[in-house]
Amino acid sequence: MENIHWVDNHTAQSDFILLGIFSQSKHPTLLGVVIFIAFLMAFMGNTVLILLIHSDAHLHTPMYFFISQLSLMDVTYISVTVPKMLVDQVTGVNTISALGCGMQMFLYSTLAGSEFFILASMAYDRYVAICLPLRYPVLMNHRVCILLASGGWFLASVDGFIFTPITMTAPFCRSREVHHFFCEVPAVMKLSCSDTSKYDTLMYLCCVLMLLIPVTIISGSYYFILLTIHRMNSAEGRRKAFATCSSHMTVVTLFYGAAFYTYVLPSSYHTLEKDMIVSIFYTIVTPVLNPLIYSLRNRDVMMALKKVLNVGPASL
Repeated sequence: MENIHWVDNHTAQSDFILLGIFSQSKHPTLLGVVIFIAFLMAFMGNTVLILLIHSDAHLHTPMYFFISQLSLMDVTYISVTVPKMLVDQVTGVNTISALGCGMQMFLYSTLAGSEFFILASMAYDRYVAICLPLRYPVLMNHRVCILLASGGWFLASVDGFIFTPITMTAPFCRSREVHHFFCEVPAVMKLSCSDTSKYDTLMYLCCVLMLLIPVTIISGSYYFILLTIHRMNSAEGRRKAFATCSSHMTVVTLFYGAAFYTYVLPSSYHTLEKDMIVSIFYTIVTPVLNPLIYSLRNRDVMMALKKVLNVGPASL
């Protein structure tokens, strides 16, 4: 009997408590409904976009391949965090096991990191399409697309494999209350009672590289794109180029802005409330907006959707 109590106590002590955002809200039920609706919109919107791109032959191009990868990342990482948060609110149980916390941390780190690189790949794709159109079939063939996507997944998973074990094996002698709605690395690491200065430096350097490399590719790509657009004689060509690139730049600005705040700005700029709000932004808001940005503003996607719905050709 004593052994059973010891196991129960040890298990309880190894669990983390996710305080989440509902404890900070004056209207938790209304907030839960809004988040649930946002989750459904993100899940359905990204799933439909993936299915359309997979099923319509006209969308079997490098640009839509990368969009489908982006949607896959969005639908997966919103599913890693939001359902657990909503279930906790309904049941009133907000604990998560150490194993569950580690899995959530690894998956989220991998998926978010992969999105950094896929957005960079999309910028490079637009650069080749607009600036080097005659070489596009060679420079962006299927093999290159697969290499770019798989390379992004691999580099991001390495980041997850590095920081998840380090974080989860740190000594937690303080409260196990995580002031967040999921197990994000910075939020969990704040509970450690050991000296985390070396860890913080390593994480800062890693995150700067994870952001700096894609941002450099994106900035360089759009610099040359803008030069090329400026030299175009055709007003229609300029309009199409701007329409294509503005959608991507909207996503880049939203996602990278939130990531820069979370992982690059010094701790003096952070508060618990701000951290959760920013996390909500790139965990929930961005996955909701991405399918809208890439479908409502995209003639090819709308035509494919109308073809599936049998409502005739798109009148765009």
